Amino acid sequence: MSDTRTNAGVDNFSVTKKMFTWDVPGERVITLMTAGNLATTQALISLLEERSKTVAERNPTILEQPTMFQVARLVGATLKEVIGDSMPDGQEASSKFKASVVLGGQIKGGAPTLFLIYPEGNFIEVTDDSPFFQIGEAKYGKPILVRAYDPDMSFEDTIKLLMVSFDSTIKANLSVGLPLDLQVYVNDSFDVSNRPRIEAEDDYYQAVSTGWGEALRNALMQLPPYEMK
Repeated sequence: MSDTRTNAGVDNFSVTKKMFTWDVPGERVITLMTAGNLATTQALISLLEERSKTVAERNPTILEQPTMFQVARLVGATLKEVIGDSMPDGQEASSKFKASVVLGGQIKGGAPTLFLIYPEGNFIEVTDDSPFFQIGEAKYGKPILVRAYDPDMSFEDTIKLLMVSFDSTIKANLSVGLPLDLQVYVNDSFDVSNRPRIEAEDDYYQAVSTGWGEALRNALMQLPPYEMK
């Protein structure tokens, strides 16, 4: 799940897609979610898209790499290339051109997986101990995921948890906003047909947002009161 808000100051907000998917039916699905400098992320996606349409025997594209690990290496190298081209004096992770990426997908013959790719081009893979990744504005929504996530949760409950996490972030930070893009992938399906966009007026989102606020207030009142000493 990703939000769609970008901003260049408190009075300049816009809606921009941050989730991008490539697929070869029956063979692979590759999805990227981006955060950071918009010019950098757009250049990254444009390069990957452009190169995916070109047959390159020596440098396979994301649609030709044999494993998701190799896809992660390629995306990391491309991100590093884009940032480096924007910085003639050399790349710095703290620069205004920085961006990060969550890469997910599955290639036939391998298991589905996730990678978190850093501005420097290096990356880490999801594990049982670190079962999810967040990029962008994470500090408001992450505590909810850490407390409530369970690997045995159903898709439906996981989506509900994601909406609660995003709703809390949206209420606390102007740099995150609706609509939200959601993609659900079923292992070994190599299909990405389930990709709804959740608008502000979505009935389920409004029910989750209102219900979560009320549940927090009720939970707070049920805690024992502080005793003045």
